[in-house]
Amino acid sequence: MADLSSLPVGRLRTGCEPDDFAFDTTAELLDLPGGLGQARAEEALRFGLAMRQPGYHVFVLGEPGTGRHAGVFRLVRALAAQGEIPPDLCYLHNFDEPLRPRLLRLPAGRGAALRADMQTFIRDLGPAIESALESETHGARVDALQEGHKAREEDALRELGQACASEGISLLRTPEGFVFAPKRGDDTMSPEDFETLPPPERELIEGKVGAWSDRLTALLEQFPGWRTELHEAVKRAERDALGPAVSHLMRGLRARYADLAPVLAFFDAITRELLESGGEWGAPAEDEEDTDEDPGKRFHRYQVKVLVDNSATRGAPVVGEDNPTFGNLIGRIEHIAQMGTLVTHFNLIRTGALHRANGGYLVVDVERLLTQPFAWEGLKRALRAREIRIEPPAEAQGWTSIATLEPEPVPCDLKVVLIGDREMFYLLTEDDPDFPELFKVAADFDDDLPRSGENVGYYVRLLATLARGAGLLPFDRTGVARLVEHGARLAEDAGRLSLRTRLLTDLMREADYHARQEEASVVMRDHVDRATAARVRRYARYSEKVLESMVDGTTLISSVGERCGQINGLVIVEIAGEQFGHPVRITATVRLGEGDVVDIEREIELGGAIHSKGVLILSAFLASRYARHTPLSLSASLVFEQSYAPVEGDSASLAEVCALLSALAQVPIRQSLAVTGSVNQFGEAQVVGGVNEKIEGFFDLCAVRGLTGTQGVVIPAASVRHLMLRPDVVEAARCGRFHVHAVETVDEAMAVLTGLPAGKPDAKGVIPKGTINQRVAAALAAMTAAQHAYSEGRDSRRHRRQSEH
Repeated sequence: MADLSSLPVGRLRTGCEPDDFAFDTTAELLDLPGGLGQARAEEALRFGLAMRQPGYHVFVLGEPGTGRHAGVFRLVRALAAQGEIPPDLCYLHNFDEPLRPRLLRLPAGRGAALRADMQTFIRDLGPAIESALESETHGARVDALQEGHKAREEDALRELGQACASEGISLLRTPEGFVFAPKRGDDTMSPEDFETLPPPERELIEGKVGAWSDRLTALLEQFPGWRTELHEAVKRAERDALGPAVSHLMRGLRARYADLAPVLAFFDAITRELLESGGEWGAPAEDEEDTDEDPGKRFHRYQVKVLVDNSATRGAPVVGEDNPTFGNLIGRIEHIAQMGTLVTHFNLIRTGALHRANGGYLVVDVERLLTQPFAWEGLKRALRAREIRIEPPAEAQGWTSIATLEPEPVPCDLKVVLIGDREMFYLLTEDDPDFPELFKVAADFDDDLPRSGENVGYYVRLLATLARGAGLLPFDRTGVARLVEHGARLAEDAGRLSLRTRLLTDLMREADYHARQEEASVVMRDHVDRATAARVRRYARYSEKVLESMVDGTTLISSVGERCGQINGLVIVEIAGEQFGHPVRITATVRLGEGDVVDIEREIELGGAIHSKGVLILSAFLASRYARHTPLSLSASLVFEQSYAPVEGDSASLAEVCALLSALAQVPIRQSLAVTGSVNQFGEAQVVGGVNEKIEGFFDLCAVRGLTGTQGVVIPAASVRHLMLRPDVVEAARCGRFHVHAVETVDEAMAVLTGLPAGKPDAKGVIPKGTINQRVAAALAAMTAAQHAYSEGRDSRRHRRQSEH
């Protein structure tokens, strides 16, 4: 059996001695070049980022505050610095299909240059067109064409008039149009004179008029064709006039972009459109209104929409998207209202994070991603198809009929790094079949690292790096030693150091505040202690109320005396990330029954699954130890007194079994002790969490009531390595005013709690008299005998009643 005396003071807190450090302040230490204790995660991250096969995107998992984001960006930026600069992404007007803008990929920096050049081109284009179309040469040519056309029509009409005049018919032009009339000599015959003609002569004249009317109709039908020829001739004249001007404006552009065939094709399309319709953009005619339209709007089709400008990028891009909505990831197409209608054009295409990170790395927080409608599905669709297709999510789901653009998709070539916790990773792996296909690499960040001498040296450099990064005062050796101890407490293990750098940095900032309040040049242990105490005090309202209720007797907790079937268990409460422990009274009652152990918490649905499991395990322990060959003839009830909230966890099962054994053996338990620990079916005490806070919670109650030297706690021996108790608790233990007992079994716990030996059967199975186990066995034997006698009496009475009938 283990030594049941209280633990040595040296095992209650594993300190860090300032004299072990060879520096005076952290200002003398070099920054830690990489992550600490994350070799496995960084190896996985490097593998995933370097793997070029599809689907090898990375999910970084771990607890918040462990430096996941900082580690990811450090490694990603290091790899990105060696990567190639991706091309600029631009959209151009599609002259063949205006609703399908064309994608243009240009070497980094050329996109912005092309945009600027095209803006200059557009600025100069309007005046050049006006100058060309208003030139005297072009005006004379157009006038000549128009005069020629007019003369052609007039000549044709004159020839027709001369021809019909030879047959005595005159062609007259009236406001209503052309008419034919007979002639008498050189004069046109009046209708009255025509009526006086003999009928044969009238019929002859009418026949001639009809024939010439047909010839006039045929001539007039040729006029639209002649006007079309005129229009085409004017268009040729405009092309001839515009050709030199456009060619002059394009000459410099073509020279600058001669190495880019897609850009030259774009210039060709612009040239064709200008030569075909450039005249429409000329100066308004005298009878037309000058709209003063901005040339940038008139010629917006010739602009270049630069979606991604990599001119300032060095290496591959690294993008962290803090607001991963669908539009912010995939991009979006904006609309503007014109005349009550929503319209859009390629200049209203907006970039997304996938575009900016294309050719590089995109880092996204998975919880933020999953809370945005359509964003997760949009990301998966882009990664599966390996292309970024900008389309509104409503349209993608077929929910709207608004006409919009369909930009040419952008090839998607990037690495996505999702950052989340372990639960989210396992949930997505199990429930989303696309997830393991796309995110094949898991980089699991550790929460702590072993507290070896070498690691402590690295840890101190990490603290120095964090201090410099936050702009804090240097920490001296005493302050650093206290931070190392705090790191072990955060890890809940004296032999490990927490890597939750967020919490460490917060404490360092608050310690820096106290140092600056004193106008100190360095941060010392006292400042760290004050920052720790201040933080506890800020969150202590609830814990103080719980302690106050115990002191004033509202919550019944005894810390003196002895009681059968009653024990002080220890529980832990977490509020806003802060933990505190406090005692809770657990009671047990026994009676004659059939082996049932009733967990009242479970019966009223306040007990969680793990707590119920613990009660079932202790029931199995009782049955296997005391009722191997006979029925367990008892019923027992267990309850957390004055507990009105759900109870979860099995850390009270050791206290519960001790209370139950006390009630059976009628052996009182010392109320000056509190117990925590779980138990297995063999009666072995098992490790529990939050052991420091639980011990300190009972210590605080005892300290308020007055330490007598008999108070203490009983914990599993396996939890001793987790002890990093507060200095005041350690000091009380050093002075013999408080004790911590470590036990390995239920028997050892009962011996400490009652002062009686547990009692171990000898070779013949006989348990020494006066021991706890002997009393329990005797009580159970008496219950079995009573149960047997009751059963025989019941059967005898039943048989007697049957005989009487």
